[in-house]
Amino acid sequence: MKAFIRDAVVAVTAVSAALALTACGPNTATGPGRDNADDAPTIAVLLPDAITARWETQDGPLLEEKIKKLCEECTVEHANAKGEVALQQQQMDSMISKGVDAILLVAVDGRSLAASVRKADEAGIPVIAYDRLAGGPIAGHVSFDGEQVGRLQGTSLLQGMASRAPDDQIVMMNGDPSDPNAALFKKGALSVLTGRVKIGKSYDTHQWRAEVAHMNMTGAIAALGAGNIDGVYAANDSLAAGSISALRANKVAPIPPVTGQDAELAAVRRIVAGRQYMTVYKPFAPEAASGAALAVAAARGENLGKVAEDTVTARDGTKIAAVMLTPLAVTADNIKDTLVKDGVYTVRQICAPGLWAACGKAGLT
Repeated sequence: MKAFIRDAVVAVTAVSAALALTACGPNTATGPGRDNADDAPTIAVLLPDAITARWETQDGPLLEEKIKKLCEECTVEHANAKGEVALQQQQMDSMISKGVDAILLVAVDGRSLAASVRKADEAGIPVIAYDRLAGGPIAGHVSFDGEQVGRLQGTSLLQGMASRAPDDQIVMMNGDPSDPNAALFKKGALSVLTGRVKIGKSYDTHQWRAEVAHMNMTGAIAALGAGNIDGVYAANDSLAAGSISALRANKVAPIPPVTGQDAELAAVRRIVAGRQYMTVYKPFAPEAASGAALAVAAARGENLGKVAEDTVTARDGTKIAAVMLTPLAVTADNIKDTLVKDGVYTVRQICAPGLWAACGKAGLT
């Protein structure tokens, strides 16, 4: 936990310090989408969907808060693509037409948005890829180490199964193949799980939808047998929810260990109740702070290399200024020392009616 906090604080402190140099004096830089230096910057925040709870409940509000803290005069334009590539492309076109100064983009489909990113770049509008890397000439990127997320999930799954025999069988419920992060999660998980367990079924899940995971898990149970699933690798909490609902509907008991990601409140409650084994906590505040810092710097025409200490490599080999943060595995044993301690949720929020006994066992009361 100390190493994680140090990494996050160092990254956020670096971007904040870099921005302070420009915030202390008058803003004389002419931003890419601005007609003159006196115009107040406008930053577009384009979110991908309302399926994954974090986008509208955590990232969206935090990004606006952090942007306003760094740039009181900035205007934030917010839009949600509702999981539709065509709608997000239209939103990109709209922001380009409005002449915004920077776009912070969580792409529904990174490859499909490449043309829109290129169009923004041609219009002199820098695009910051938030949480997942999109195609095209991206100016900056903030995210977590995707392969490490997968390794945490794989390692926790083996621990939850309490066995590392190669004949133990799991189902893999991977994320949306159009999301480049999904491939990183899967790669990291397989680096831990390959040779340690048998992968009975593996699915890619369109748009990270719980109902698709439910359908796939129902098929896996029919094919493998209800008693022959020793663990479930679910790439995020939505897929965990769909998988668990299918397991319960098919009378699978006890529920085998199931992984997750995003530390959604419903998932944390499932962990307390013993229906989900773990989730990956990717602290929203440091990511939003770094995303806001990159977006504000881009809108002001600053060199992002002075703001971000890291780089990532795009598919075409281009180096992109980046802030990469460290994820953390959360089980029932450390909810209090992570999510509660960081103020993500209170004990009262987690310990809903019916969970008080389980919360007591988890040290949450």
